[in-house]
Amino acid sequence: MAKRAPTKKTSKKARTTKGKAKKPAAPSSPDGPLEVLRDEVEGMIWSHVRGKWLVETPEELVRQAYLPILVNEYGFSLDQIGEEASVVGRGSANARADFLIWRSAQDKADQRRAFIVIECKSDNVTITPEDYAQGENYAQREHAQFFVTHNSRETRFWRVLSDRRPGNLQEIENIPHADASDADIKKLLERLKTFKEDEFADLLRQCHNVIRNREHLDPAAAFDEIAKVLFVKTYVEREMKKKRRRKNIFSVEFLDEQIGKNPIDTLFQETKSAFAADQIFADDDRINLKYDTAREIVRCLEVYNLSDTSEDVKGIAFERFLGRTFRGEIGQFFTPRPVVEFMIRMVDPKEGEVICDPASGSGGFLIRFFEIVREQILRDINREYTDFVESLEKKKLTEAKRAELLREKDEERRDAIDQRTEGTRLWHLANRCIYGCDANDRMARTSKMNMIMHGDGHGGVHHHNGFINVNGIFEGRFDIILTNPPFGSNVEPTDRITEGDLRTTKDQQRRYTEAYGESYTESQERIRKALNACAPIASLFEIPKRAGSSRKLGKIKTEILFIERCLNLLKPGGRLGVVLPEGIFNNPSLQYVREFTEDRARILAVVSLPQDAFSAAGASVKASLLFLQKFTEEQALEYDAIRDEALTEVENKYAPEIEAETDRLESEIEAAKKAKDADRRKAAQAELKAFIKRIEDQKTAEARELLRERFNYPVFLYDAERVGISATGEQDVCELHHDPVLGLPAGMTEAETALELYRRFREDPASFAAAEAGA
Repeated sequence: MAKRAPTKKTSKKARTTKGKAKKPAAPSSPDGPLEVLRDEVEGMIWSHVRGKWLVETPEELVRQAYLPILVNEYGFSLDQIGEEASVVGRGSANARADFLIWRSAQDKADQRRAFIVIECKSDNVTITPEDYAQGENYAQREHAQFFVTHNSRETRFWRVLSDRRPGNLQEIENIPHADASDADIKKLLERLKTFKEDEFADLLRQCHNVIRNREHLDPAAAFDEIAKVLFVKTYVEREMKKKRRRKNIFSVEFLDEQIGKNPIDTLFQETKSAFAADQIFADDDRINLKYDTAREIVRCLEVYNLSDTSEDVKGIAFERFLGRTFRGEIGQFFTPRPVVEFMIRMVDPKEGEVICDPASGSGGFLIRFFEIVREQILRDINREYTDFVESLEKKKLTEAKRAELLREKDEERRDAIDQRTEGTRLWHLANRCIYGCDANDRMARTSKMNMIMHGDGHGGVHHHNGFINVNGIFEGRFDIILTNPPFGSNVEPTDRITEGDLRTTKDQQRRYTEAYGESYTESQERIRKALNACAPIASLFEIPKRAGSSRKLGKIKTEILFIERCLNLLKPGGRLGVVLPEGIFNNPSLQYVREFTEDRARILAVVSLPQDAFSAAGASVKASLLFLQKFTEEQALEYDAIRDEALTEVENKYAPEIEAETDRLESEIEAAKKAKDADRRKAAQAELKAFIKRIEDQKTAEARELLRERFNYPVFLYDAERVGISATGEQDVCELHHDPVLGLPAGMTEAETALELYRRFREDPASFAAAEAGA
């Protein structure tokens, strides 16, 4: 897009000469498409509308780069565009829009009301609702029909509701092109770009029913076809945005113009090729729909722009659609979005931390981690730029020098937020900080696709058994684990490691060895040894060995094994948030699981969920949320020392009794042998065995009680009743955290939500406990 104006070569020193920038000669009228004209030596940029050179600031570059889009793509002429133009109307003194566009050059000459108002923002700024409000304010004053908010990171289009008070914004798909008729404009106004999650979920369900009815596919197979078409749509929209194409090729009109029996599959093959390295689809995968069926699905979806639709809307709708479609048919129960949000806020992720979900499902936890940390990075970069701008205000600089320094800083900022360039902060987040796997190939594929739609991070997600190391997922790697493992199923003794569990290419082995060194090769070697020994998967873990005294491993609940897997995956000091059935917390037979956990981590919080929290997904198990922090190395040493001391103390306490009773019963056994009294001998042996078991159990219980007394710390407990979703899957108020959309239960303030109470508890547990007791 940018074209450098012809200038003489000069040294860098000449660029920073004091004084005002020397304005180059006006360029000749451009032939062909309008382009951005810059004089990088003098730090100037040409305004086609105003017909003069301007000092190039980052803000001015955004504005002048958008003008060719308005001219070349939308067809507006320069003489129907005003730049830095005053808006009219009451209270509009000194109010200037970046661009005003009139329906025609004559309308502009006649000083009629403008048709479109455009507000441009610097790329270092995340466009906020306040910016939308400013654009709407200008448009209301001008009585314009449309307004646009733009920087090169995002462009959003709005209709002006002249009969509504300011603040009633309505986002639309696009603005009209210059040649749009009144009928075209009316049609455009009816095509809202964004939509509520219920509307999207209903739309997906409608598409699902079309496929099932016309193709006679089961629900899972029908979903696979929808997923492929959605992925094509996402890819096409991204390519259109990147290449600034005007014609939407994801449309019935485009499909009908193509040659061949299945043009949507042609698009799918192109999409698949673009993501070949990610192994989302098999080489022989295709869209298995008759043309009329595919055409109807495209017709339903073509009016919506998924690329610019809120991630929250897409995510909630997608998961709601999945939950209602499957209802547990493939054993997948998705974590409600309000619960996902609460759990990730509880662990409070930061830039540089690495997350894993070993049962990633649709990728909800990983997506929210990516979004939250990405926003942290962008805010930090924005803050650095703002601080830099403010620092320049305090210096005596020429306009040209100030603009030059701003350009240099803006270039640094652009480099920092470039997610495609290896080594940048956002690239590192997307490619080195997010990992997950799911044993179900459909769910692994879905989570990858979902993450791509949300901005990325999908490269670390694998179709793989969550209990077995793969590529970047191995022990001691992660700062954060967030997961909702499958409930109720078992890991059987016959579940063994297979060659397929080590399906890693040589290129992947080389890449991961370079990235993680010996820790990666050792993690793979452990799995290789278990494979060679034909060992059960459960043999990789300690918890199954605690489940009973038998040396032979039995079956064990999947959720129990996931607790140990998550603790193993964490770094020392790493944080875990996991959804578990409530029986884990109170079933006497699972005491060994609780003790195993206490021996390795601090319990931070337990939040009980209502019985119907997962009802909409088809699960009836009452669940709780467990939050842990794995011991640091120092805490582990402290804990082990206290435990050894407690064991020794109890051992010494019972030693005399054990010695005396053992001597008595062994003497009784010997006497019975000499008397050849078998019954008497058996009775004495049974009594000795019972004594040893009773005393060992007593010693263990007392040592555990001493350990808890001496390694004592407070735990946050909360019993939730309203968690943002009803038993039927409808939105409900949420007491876990403050959600502006869902709202709080009647009478509750934001300070009383579970999240805010936990934060207060963490700051000062003693004061919190005293306040709660007083209340």
